[in-house]
Amino acid sequence: MSRPAATLPVLGCLAVLALAAALLSVSLGAIRIPVARVLAVLTGGGADPALARDALVILTIRLPRTLLGLMIGAGLAVSGALMQGLFRNPLADPALVGVSSGAGLAAAGIIVLGDRLLAALGLPGPLPYAVLPAGAFLGGLSATLVLYALATRSGRTAVATMLLAGIALGALSGALTGLLTFVSDDRQLRDLAFWSLGSLGGATWAKVTASAPLILPVLAALPFLGRGLNALVLGEAEAVHLGVPVERLKRACILLVAVAVGASVAAAGVIGFVGLIVPHALRLVIGPGHRLLLPASALLGGSFLVLADVVARLVAAPAELPIGIVTALVGAPVFLWLLLGRAWIDDA
Repeated sequence: MSRPAATLPVLGCLAVLALAAALLSVSLGAIRIPVARVLAVLTGGGADPALARDALVILTIRLPRTLLGLMIGAGLAVSGALMQGLFRNPLADPALVGVSSGAGLAAAGIIVLGDRLLAALGLPGPLPYAVLPAGAFLGGLSATLVLYALATRSGRTAVATMLLAGIALGALSGALTGLLTFVSDDRQLRDLAFWSLGSLGGATWAKVTASAPLILPVLAALPFLGRGLNALVLGEAEAVHLGVPVERLKRACILLVAVAVGASVAAAGVIGFVGLIVPHALRLVIGPGHRLLLPASALLGGSFLVLADVVARLVAAPAELPIGIVTALVGAPVFLWLLLGRAWIDDA
């Protein structure tokens, strides 16, 4: 079967996987709810009075958590695929553009300095919780705008300069975040640890509705990017000759990554390896064509993050691991295995 002909079967299988992961996420937890009862609650069927308790757990806690995990996983994985296509490097990661580090620095600044700033101004505290995700999003977007300004000259964006500047900005943001950690108190240290390792534990319908208008348009834009990224693999000059507006494509990819990763960090903290491992693994299985790779990354990224969240909830129950630990523990060995496997194939 050719790859174009395999598009629908591949996406269909990944969609089924995402649905199964979502049902598993809603079913498992401190209170285990059978899948049949989950479906009864979601469809509004059944008159069992015991369903009222299950409905409370599902509709107010687990369903928003699952939907947020699907969106964030899809946004991070797609961001990784876009970065890898833009840099023409399968090892590229959304963190390279400084979005995650910029968002983390802004969040750390709000956590450590927010209440002190209010006290200095004579205002009552603490800061409203909504300030934290909003500040993280603006921090990530600001870092991306600075990076874009550093890498753009005469209307042309140098990808190599962007890569190096992103590494420098990430290191600077990390140093400033470390300084804020040094001057923080015990409560602030706990908040910083939660934010830096990521968690879906604070998912609410408010976070879902705040994240959806940012992440879903990024996913909706994917069908318009595949052809350009496929041409860009040949080189910028060749892509221009094929009629691809390369500079516009670069700006679109950078903006979409900034929005998706900024919104994800704002909602759940810094979660690593999703944007790196998911598109890289898919590329080895279904090939490098972005028309299939981008939507496949969205589906598999959502499934991966939701399943990682299930593990985070169950492995140390009743406590809950930060989801960033789970994604790193799973993603790093898998990535090394894929990398070594590809090296052996190349050597052969």
